[in-house]
Amino acid sequence: MEKNLQAIVDHTETILSSISTRPEWEQSKASILGPNGSLTQVAKGIGSLSKEERPVFGQSLNQAKRQIESLFQSTLTKIDQHADLASLGKKFDHTLPASPNHIGGTHPLTNVRRKVVSIFRKIGFTVAEATEVETEWYCFDALNTPQDHPARDAQDTLFFPETSVWSNVSKKSKEKNILRTHTSSVQIRTLLKEPPPLRIIAPGRCFRRDTVDATHSANFHQTEGLYVDKNVNVRDLKGVLDFFLRELFGEKLETRLRPSFFPFTEPSYEVDLKAPNLGKLSDRWIEIMGCGMVDPEVLKLVELCPDKWSGFAFGIGLERISMILHGIDDIRHFYQNDQRFLSQFSNAL
Repeated sequence: MEKNLQAIVDHTETILSSISTRPEWEQSKASILGPNGSLTQVAKGIGSLSKEERPVFGQSLNQAKRQIESLFQSTLTKIDQHADLASLGKKFDHTLPASPNHIGGTHPLTNVRRKVVSIFRKIGFTVAEATEVETEWYCFDALNTPQDHPARDAQDTLFFPETSVWSNVSKKSKEKNILRTHTSSVQIRTLLKEPPPLRIIAPGRCFRRDTVDATHSANFHQTEGLYVDKNVNVRDLKGVLDFFLRELFGEKLETRLRPSFFPFTEPSYEVDLKAPNLGKLSDRWIEIMGCGMVDPEVLKLVELCPDKWSGFAFGIGLERISMILHGIDDIRHFYQNDQRFLSQFSNAL
């Protein structure tokens, strides 16, 4: 029987050397490791062996199975790599002349921003904007962020020199100027200018001292939202976010709230979603955004009475939405201005 095991291993090497597609790989795997596969049939013969022979045969069987699984895994890796290379097309010849009369199109992040804004406008939200240069008070203090919070460290936030002057950026006192780390500062400025009730979203660019890799960028885009009114509760928050996410990802979407922590909301939640139409991410729980009820301390800092007013806030990354919708696995593609990438997601104007 051990000769049969080796023969199956040799046969596996032979058939895998000649397959090049995923369906062929699946069929070959079923013929060997499936319920009616050759290795499975040999394994069933263990019952006919004596008690003394079974341990030896069992070891040989496990060793053969590991060899075969390793062969299938390495072959699958090669098939996937070949498919990825094939999807890129032929190598680009840099000596070729530029294509004449090229017509531009909108950036994928612009498309996502427009879609997000259009969804929230359906339910009465308006767009609020402010400067990308901010101050510590509007970006941290007014959002109940303590002085020793890691986000306020120079290793995480981009600070301007103390001598810098910005005529279009108002200060609360003598705090430093920074590049905003989130668009939550827009919410604070809006609350100080407009009395509630109000419903706003604040799309815009943000900056953090992140090491650039496939999932992090020092420059990125957010859309944050705020709803302040009387008797606002978690059910209102869940209803708004469910409507928004189903408009983006489809009606078959499932969502859930997980308890979390943010200095400016209490209680705070992470929002997970699961949908059947997201490619490799289909039918898996994915973290998509943060949210929560506005902390009463934040309301006090903008001179609103928490006994009278309540609200909720949320924030989501535009790059994250686009990456999930289009199956993009590297955030750096958005900023490299590669026409081959950009043309896949934008229609010519």
